[in-house]
Amino acid sequence: MAKESILKVGSNEMELVDFRIFKKEENGVYEGIYGVNVAKVREIIKIPNLTELPGVPDYIEGIFDLRGIVIPVVNLAKWMNIKEPDDGSIKPRIIITEFSDILIGFVVHEAKRIRRISWKDIEPASFVAGMGSLDKSQITGVTRIENDEVLLILDLENVVQSLGIYQPKIDVADDQIQKIDGTALILDDSMTARKLVSDALRKMGMRVVEAKDGMEGLERLNELYKTYSDRLTDVVKIIISDVEMPQMDGFHFAANVKEDPRFKNIPIVFNSSISDHFSEIRGKEAGGEAYLTKFDAGIFYTEVSKVIKAHVKTAQ
Repeated sequence: MAKESILKVGSNEMELVDFRIFKKEENGVYEGIYGVNVAKVREIIKIPNLTELPGVPDYIEGIFDLRGIVIPVVNLAKWMNIKEPDDGSIKPRIIITEFSDILIGFVVHEAKRIRRISWKDIEPASFVAGMGSLDKSQITGVTRIENDEVLLILDLENVVQSLGIYQPKIDVADDQIQKIDGTALILDDSMTARKLVSDALRKMGMRVVEAKDGMEGLERLNELYKTYSDRLTDVVKIIISDVEMPQMDGFHFAANVKEDPRFKNIPIVFNSSISDHFSEIRGKEAGGEAYLTKFDAGIFYTEVSKVIKAHVKTAQ
């Protein structure tokens, strides 16, 4: 079945690759259940011959060539400080992921299945205690599956940033930044990402209202409408939204905005690490004016200015 027929825009659902990491403990082996968004997964393969790299952290297993592209490989168990079973029971696989236009492989102990889950059933990591060797910054969300077990959605971008493979480009000369008066609404469950976007918009001269997910984003729009009424679209010039957010994702949020006559004329730009072509198509179908896959301040300023200007002309 084609992806397009499985995940409809505005459905507020995601697909996860369910994978397992086994932990050796005194009284046996503990099976950890984890997930990563299918939109970030290029393929799942057996472990190839790897070339080791000197002077790197021990969780970097090495690199290999995948059809002409050099892929670094991270051992997730080592990254999470988990002691692996040594009885030969695990059958490791590499999940090849792509986000922020970067390819990287992650060693897991078992790739189990694909799950379709509603974002409203995913809670932020702050709701869960006792995650062992992981801290909450390494988890983007949690959800319950069968037998009341908990699946943790890992923040794999956290690994990439800690390795220095990807860092956002934030340096742009002030005289190159076009000033725009007005308010922007930002949606992102990551405090770090919100600050990055917020700082950029404030440098443009804009006022910023923040929300941590789509539900809160709709609440903020309703609050703004109570303040400005029919002047809302003159005041709120743009919405910058992440895609992956617990409770309500960016696509479902955008579909709600575009169906509401009070908000439908506010332009939306998606800012997400998901860099597959299908997500860009879904972003346009949901009503997005642009889809940015990694933070580059120069591109960000150009796109935001272009989208706002186009809407100002349309409104005149």
